[in-house]
Amino acid sequence: MSYFVLSYEVVDDYVEQRARYRDEHLGIARSACERGELVLAGALGDPIDGAMLVFRCEDSSIPEDFARNDPYVRNGLVTRWTVRPWNVVIGGQAG
Repeated sequence: MSYFVLSYEVVDDYVEQRARYRDEHLGIARSACERGELVLAGALGDPIDGAMLVFRCEDSSIPEDFARNDPYVRNGLVTRWTVRPWNVVIGGQAG
């Protein structure tokens, strides 16, 4: 198992716009967490201008599929997203 970081860049009025999609977004995030794929997730802020989600899974297809299906992405609240492998050295299941 490897770690991957899914990073989001968001629109300027993200906080105002996310309300109508938040329940669906949190639903898919909770499901990914229950499956053991999503380890940590949350907005980056002050001001909130992005988000970071940490996955532990076999390959990058899991976080990539998450992003493609996320209502924040599908509805244009996320302006850019990337998935990168993360080499965990300390903590978690360091490899």
